[in-house]
Amino acid sequence: MKAISTAKYGSPDVLELVEIPKPEPKENEILVRIKAASVTTADTMMRLGKPLYGRLFLGLSKPKHPITGTGFSGVIEAIGKNVNHFQIGDHAFGESTFGQGTNAEYLCIPESGIILRKPKNISFNEAATICDGTLTSWNFLKELGRVRKGHHVLINGSSGSLGTAAVQLAKQLGAQVTGVCSSSNINMVRSLGADHAIDYTKEDFTETGNCYDLIFDTVGKSSFLESKKVLNKNGTYLSPVLSIPLLYQMLWTSKFSGKKAKFSATGLLPVPKLIAMLQEITRLLENNKIKVVLDKTYSLAEVPIAHRYIETGRKKGNVVISL
Repeated sequence: MKAISTAKYGSPDVLELVEIPKPEPKENEILVRIKAASVTTADTMMRLGKPLYGRLFLGLSKPKHPITGTGFSGVIEAIGKNVNHFQIGDHAFGESTFGQGTNAEYLCIPESGIILRKPKNISFNEAATICDGTLTSWNFLKELGRVRKGHHVLINGSSGSLGTAAVQLAKQLGAQVTGVCSSSNINMVRSLGADHAIDYTKEDFTETGNCYDLIFDTVGKSSFLESKKVLNKNGTYLSPVLSIPLLYQMLWTSKFSGKKAKFSATGLLPVPKLIAMLQEITRLLENNKIKVVLDKTYSLAEVPIAHRYIETGRKKGNVVISL
């Protein structure tokens, strides 16, 4: 089968289209013929081996698992004899973490892993992205931030993968939502349900005089120190980008401040927890309460081009590989 592989950390040039043996499912595994795979900012960071502490999981000098990609959707082609809840021909989606990557024609994944049946009303391309922006944003807003009706929530980076999902999910949780993005994305963010939109090229959200119960910085461009002045009493600052300053602020605010700084590594949560959240998201998708925003679609051979595009910082919603 064809796959995208990398033997070292570096620029998109390290990504190579290779031919490798098609995997065969073990007794507890499912073989998926991949129809689409996500390409994310996290993928570009893993390709670079950054941040450096991430190499404790990814491999110190080179990637432990050379096939890139984590999110996928596809058709189940074969199952092991101990697989009980999926059948050949099922349409599925999910995420492969710390194992074989998804930028490939086939994937073997344990039945006990992160895999669910695809909602019938969304495409394979849309389904491949759910375990990135949508799942992460749901975890941050509902579980970590405990957003509820009446909360005032600001989403920084509201036009990206996490941001477009976060705007919609915060509205579903009953919040009043302010999105921060560039002028070219204002209308899109409003169309997703944002009550207010701030053009960051013209205005700094920390200088508007408005305060929020929760700030979710989906792109890690602000900081807790900058943002806390516009947090309400007992407000929360959330970031999916961990840094040494944020780690210190998390420890300090957990003990000595009403205003909290928080981070979560969503992909490292227990699989049953992730599955439960994905089931909640699936119901929202099936009932057309939220939608997936797709930006660009590339072929498998164009994965390096997709990485370069993401690194421009101009991505709107999600980028996918269609096979």
